[in-house]
Amino acid sequence: MSAPTTGPLLRVENLVKHFPVRSGLLQRETDRVHAVDGVSFEVAAGETLGLVGESGCGKSTTGRCILRLIEPTSGQIWFDGREITALDRDALRKLRREMQIIFQDPFASLNPRMTIGAIIGEALVIHRLAHSAREFEERVAQLLEAVLPRLRTGHAAR
Repeated sequence: MSAPTTGPLLRVENLVKHFPVRSGLLQRETDRVHAVDGVSFEVAAGETLGLVGESGCGKSTTGRCILRLIEPTSGQIWFDGREITALDRDALRKLRREMQIIFQDPFASLNPRMTIGAIIGEALVIHRLAHSAREFEERVAQLLEAVLPRLRTGHAAR
């Protein structure tokens, strides 16, 4: 991560995401679903933000827009002083290594058929952080060893 900024770690200003509704023979836009409409907040380093709301209110869409897994309709997003709404694909891929969202339903984001090592290693593959099978296995083992003492003492739940 770059040198820490004096402002918030994450700043979102007037985030909007509308999905077009298309119909008819020519598939013209006939309406819009306003999934996220004018969301703004700041999160300082060391803070945790939980988005709470009823199903379908835009929590996951907000997270996906922040990571630019889906493109926002409008608004601005800064992470560690960098405006991520203007980053190109390569710069965004590198920045995503420093960001994470955790979805409300672990069964929707964790595959029960995968081992914990495969789940942890998935990030290494996505971010191209292991260049060989041996490096992949060593890094997964290092990560598991790093968190195992915390799991044993119950610190991981805090």
